[in-house]
Amino acid sequence: MSRQEFILYTPVRATVNDGAVSWEKVNNLKPINGFPQLFWSDGYPWREANLWLMLQHTTGGKDLQTIKSKSHSLHSYCKWLEETDTDWRDFPAAESDRCLVKYRGHLIKTRKASLIAPSTTTQRMRVVIQFYRWLRSQGLINPQWPMWRESFVHFRINNSFGLERTLTVSTTSLSIPNRSKVGEKLEDGLYPVSNVDRDKIVKIALEHCPYEIYLFLMAGFFTGMRIQTLAGLTIQTLENAVQDPASEDLYRIAVGPAATPSVPTKNDVTGHVWISKVLLDELKGYCYSASRLLREAKANAEHKNLVFLTKHGNPYAERNKDHSPALNVAMHSLRKAGMRNGVAALQKFKFHQTRCTFATELARLSIGAGGAIHAIAIVKDALLHRDEATTMKYIKFVEKYPIKISMANEFTKAFFNVASVTSSSI
Repeated sequence: MSRQEFILYTPVRATVNDGAVSWEKVNNLKPINGFPQLFWSDGYPWREANLWLMLQHTTGGKDLQTIKSKSHSLHSYCKWLEETDTDWRDFPAAESDRCLVKYRGHLIKTRKASLIAPSTTTQRMRVVIQFYRWLRSQGLINPQWPMWRESFVHFRINNSFGLERTLTVSTTSLSIPNRSKVGEKLEDGLYPVSNVDRDKIVKIALEHCPYEIYLFLMAGFFTGMRIQTLAGLTIQTLENAVQDPASEDLYRIAVGPAATPSVPTKNDVTGHVWISKVLLDELKGYCYSASRLLREAKANAEHKNLVFLTKHGNPYAERNKDHSPALNVAMHSLRKAGMRNGVAALQKFKFHQTRCTFATELARLSIGAGGAIHAIAIVKDALLHRDEATTMKYIKFVEKYPIKISMANEFTKAFFNVASVTSSSI
């Protein structure tokens, strides 16, 4: 199977001396650690794709995280090409047999099966089209038949001065609209779990998973921190926690690039996260436990101060990355344990739902204590949201909840009334 690897890329340039080609390091460009590269299953690199990714970063000005996202989309395309034994340069006369058309159909079919999100479907097709545009512009591919049908969409825009201008956007017959599901959506399109299910999930984790996973879940459910922030917590971060003036049982820990020590957050937002004294003490106790000290002994010097380390002494996630392969494996084991013990909420449970659960519970308590206006500020600060639009999703979700309960009760009463009348008439 094709694979994606991350290398230490050192920028070099080719020079010709006495008819011989030599490669010299570019002094004004720094090496890039973790640069993505794609390889076919036979071990050969996909040279065209790797060159495009490199140029996107060096001349296109794209940051490394964007390059990794594009590489991931191309890797998915690469895997599909090998699984279906399709040549990426195959553009026959029959439009339905062209590689890009068949890949578009595959993406739509996968989206309908709910295997990938609508936004992911759109993103993967967009990146592949961008790649083929570059191939055509560089003369690396020039099929006899067109790769797609080009069209232009015109948008009229009015500025703040009342002046109108027309914006023209190029699109193709291969693009896939982002048709997301209808309904309320919180962050990342996930939903919270109930307090009853939350307690069941934590109990299953404590009984059937490593203690570190239990602590991960507790911190997620009761602080709302993302994976990248939890994985980047240090012992010093916990030791520097300060008591909140409003309560002796509530503490605040500093996170973000400006914190000391710095802790990664999404969009590099700096702020304070609430944490209960009970949970803070439990995390501190774990930091000096024998099981964690054994992991610390295996870790590199720059990772020894992290609170959470895998059994091999590695961080649970790369810095500034909000996903963790190690945690994904643990979540898979947790879901299997939940299915064995009849916990339905764990069937499709994802770790980020801990953040949704914390946010909705905090919004509910805040609205009950001081109303929606004050709740917005509290939830926004606690979850380190950049804007209030994201926070408002939680406020609206909580405000609609009593209405849904009332409606459900009324519908249930109406159904039983109709059912009782029907049965008596029979």
